[in-house]
Parts: sequence; C-alpha cells; structure tokens
Amino acid sequence: MRSCFYGLGFLCVLCASVVNAFSLDREAFTFTSYDLNVRVEPEQQRLGVRGKITLRNDSQTPQKIAVLQISSSLDWRSIKAGDKPLQFVSQPYNSDIDHTGALSEAIVTLPEAIAPKATIELEIAYEGVIVLDVTRLTRIGTPEAQAKSSDWDQISSQFTAVRGAGYVAWYPMATEDASLSEGNSLFEVLGRWKAREAGASVKVSFVYSPLPSDASPPVTLCGGKELQGVIRGGSPKYPFAQCSYSALGFSVPAFVIASYGVADRPAITVYSLPAHAAAGESYADAAEKAASFIAEWFGAARAKAETADLPDADAAPFETGGMLLTPLTSTDPKLAGMMAAHQLTHAAFSSPRPWIDEGLAHFAQALYLEQLKGRQAALDYMGLHRSAFSEAEKQTTVPRSEDEVNRSLVNTTSEELYRSKAMCVWWMLRDMIGEAALKKALAAYHPEQDKEPSYMPRLIQAQTQRDLEWFFHDWVYRDRGLPDFKIESAFPRNTMTDVYLVTITVDNLGSAGAEVPVTVKFAGGELTKRLEMRGKDKGVIRVEVPSPPLEIVVNDGSVPESDMTNNTFKIEAEGK
Repeated sequence: MRSCFYGLGFLCVLCASVVNAFSLDREAFTFTSYDLNVRVEPEQQRLGVRGKITLRNDSQTPQKIAVLQISSSLDWRSIKAGDKPLQFVSQPYNSDIDHTGALSEAIVTLPEAIAPKATIELEIAYEGVIVLDVTRLTRIGTPEAQAKSSDWDQISSQFTAVRGAGYVAWYPMATEDASLSEGNSLFEVLGRWKAREAGASVKVSFVYSPLPSDASPPVTLCGGKELQGVIRGGSPKYPFAQCSYSALGFSVPAFVIASYGVADRPAITVYSLPAHAAAGESYADAAEKAASFIAEWFGAARAKAETADLPDADAAPFETGGMLLTPLTSTDPKLAGMMAAHQLTHAAFSSPRPWIDEGLAHFAQALYLEQLKGRQAALDYMGLHRSAFSEAEKQTTVPRSEDEVNRSLVNTTSEELYRSKAMCVWWMLRDMIGEAALKKALAAYHPEQDKEPSYMPRLIQAQTQRDLEWFFHDWVYRDRGLPDFKIESAFPRNTMTDVYLVTITVDNLGSAGAEVPVTVKFAGGELTKRLEMRGKDKGVIRVEVPSPPLEIVVNDGSVPESDMTNNTFKIEAEGK
C-alpha cells in the first residue's frame, strides 16, 4: 500500500511537470550577463562549464519558474542561487536552434517569484561533448556531405571551432522550439533571441587540457581578437585565455582553437592552418589591396579585421563581429579582396542597426567588385542576393499591416533583409544622390548618436536637395514589398532635327517606389535616363536618340523587383 502511495505521488509530480512544461513562458527572462569558466578537452571532445548568469524578468507577470537550455549533447550538473541548490527538472526539448536538433532543458524552480524587470543571479554547472553532428539537417533531407559543410562545429584534437546560438547552444539560452521544416520558424525564433540579448555582456575564461612540456599553447580566437594562451604555474601546463564578447546584438559568440600560422598586415590578420600557409598569405595580400578603397568610402579602420582558416574546403563561411571563418583553400584569389572588403568595412564603420552595419558591409563588396570587373558584375552579384530576400518576403505569418512594420529594415531580424535587401537599398541611394554625397553622409555618422531610426536618413537627406522621405518610407521605415516595373507603351517620333524622340510610359505595379533607369537601345548604341516612380503609379519619360529605337528596357538590375520578366518592350521597325 505504501509503495502504491509513493508511486501515485511520483505520477502526480510527473504530471504536474508535464503541465508546467506546456504552460511555460520560455522567453520570459532575458539573459543580461554571462561570466563563464570553460574547460575544453580536445582529446575527449569535451566541454565543461562553471559560472554565473544573470536573468531579468521581461514579462508582464512575476515568474517563479525559469528555463535554461543547452545543447542536448551537454548535461546539467547543478543550478544554484546564493550558494543554495535549486530544484530543477531536466528534459529533452526538440529545437533546431542547436545542431543536434534538440536541447537539454532545465526547468528551474526559483527561490521566490521574480517581479517584472527584477533580476536574479544563478550559479550553473554543465558538461558534455561537442562532436560533429548534422542531425537537424539530415532529417529534413539534406545530403550528409552538404550538411557537414554547413554544421561543421566540433571540439576535436585536430581542430576546434564552435559557434553559438543557431548552431551550438554551448552557453545557456531560452527560446521556444524552432524547426527547419516549418518555413521561417528557426530564423524568427533566433531573431527574437538576438534582439532580446542585444545588450548582454559575456565574459569567458578558457582552460584547456594539460599540454606536453614541450608544446606551445594553441591560438585561441574569440570575441574578435587573438588570445595567446597564458600558461598557469604548476605541472602539467594548462593553457589559459580570457575573452569578452561585445554586446551580443546580432553577433554570435564563437571560439576557435587551432595551431595556426599568421599572416599579419596593417589592415588584416589572417590565421591559416599549416597546409594552407600560401593561401593565407595570398588572402592577406588581396585584403591589403582593398584596404585603401574601403578607407575612401568608410574612413580609417577603428579595429583590425581577422580571417581564420577552416580545414574543410567546402565549409560554409561564417562571420561574427570582426572575425571571418572561411576555408582559405577554396577562396578564388581574384575574389579574395571582395570577401575581405566586408570585414574591412566592419573594421572601419560600425552601427548598432543591422541594416546599416551589415547592409553597408555587403554594399562594400558590390562596390569593390564593380571596381574590379565593372557594373554588370556587381549587379549580377546583387542579383544572387535579391533572389534570397525576395523569397524571404513571400513568407509572412502576420497581416500585411503589421508585416510592414515588423519586417521593415529598422525592425527586422531577418538576415536576408538586413543584409541583402539593405545592400540593394544602399546601392539605390548611391545611384540617386551620387558617391560624393553618400560618402559625406557616412562620414557624418556617429553610432553613439544613433538613437532613433531617422538618424541616418536625415544625414543622407542633408547631402541632397531632393525629397527622399518617400524612399525611406517604402524601403527603410516600412516593408512595402518590391516594385514591379512594366513598360506600358513607347512612341518614337522623328523630329525636324533628324533625331528620334521616344515617349515612354512606365507602370509600377508594386507598392514600393524607386528611381529606376530606363534604357533606349538603337543601332550602334544605347542611352539611359532615370525615372522616379512611386508605388502603384505611372510615369512618363522622353528620350532622344540619334537613330530609330529598337528596344526599351526598364531597370538594369540595380532596383530589386518582384517580377523582371516584363521589363523589355520591343519597337516594331518602320513599315511593319
């Protein structure tokens, strides 16, 4: 009878836990501070963490329960508050925010309910392994080889590289479940997490396994800088390094531990694996050549750019802060400068707004490619990005009125929008106001003064006599979708001076306005003029050409459109 009573009691507790799990507000707390001691054991592929985290209740109600999540390959050991152990239930929680496709979730009962905006400090301990794991990708049908080139995070004796939220939850976090099989779910959840953690501070002390007496400490890269291990006293030797990550924002805390060689230049430091030393030197030289061009646009560097080698030649590049992880052996030497332009821009120019910070870095790549290979090469490059954010804009789960605000460049958490779409916005602005005016606006920008969304648009507006408010409304403050230009008609007329005056009517079927180039092609050449087109409106432009016009084209690819199949208008030859 007694055993039955205990069994029933356990069942009641279990049921209560399940009910609580379903009613949990996993995003109630914001993680405002991390102070972690991390022990890395490459030979065992192990990670052990002890430290403190601070949580702030950002919900509207007092919270007695907190949720802490780490990778499913790690296990919780203890959670304390004020040196007193707290009760917690650990359970698996499916989520593709980690490369294993699941998290180890601790549901923690706090000593008392935490009031809204109040904080609590917790002492935590967890450990486990971080091995190459492509579960979340292969279960949705990604070929294994391709999956390994995307989710390459691991701790190993040969090479260690581990990225944070969105790849490996090696530090505690808390989000709702995210699934790669459910549209944009992962990116929406990850975007909310990054936005909540924008002001968090992160300090990490790394300690590695004992080294042989004659071994040198490996190079550790984290927080946008190199950390040469400091050897603690005693025997055996323990390499020890400390780093801090700047306010998380849209950067992902990551660390790399490897036996790197270094190619050091004034503008960039390149870390290459022993077998790729020549490629590292080549990349560093290409970056140095691009440095002066970037300085002309964005000013002198405030920090030094870093590039670190990845062993897999097919590995997908990854950027965090001023550090780029990329396989150097697969980098086209002719395009290395364009890749470095992105990093060099971040080193010279920073902004707390992703559409400015990341958008300009991508814009710089297109600018540098234009200098190397011409305008069409740059437009082709932007076309690759255009297809990515065009798809992203089609995926919306909220009414359009809310969508316009939430997906605007000043508010979006979508990488496709604040990277790729923003790049196109900066390109359009350059075409509209000219290089000199845009450079002056950028030079006047001070990140610490950027307190409201209109700050940068005002700086740009100050450099031109044109009214650009309509443009910023459609592309920056709101997401009005994309324009859709169509040539409705074109009427050529032979004038008394023996030139042809072509009257062209252009229809914008989309809701976003833009200034678009209109090109008249004729035997022996072509002539282009620009036409300002508002959303859902028509415009007329007249162009004089020296011989009978043959074809009219609206948009050369510099303005992103929802449909570019209706941009050409053929003119029948006279007499037909």
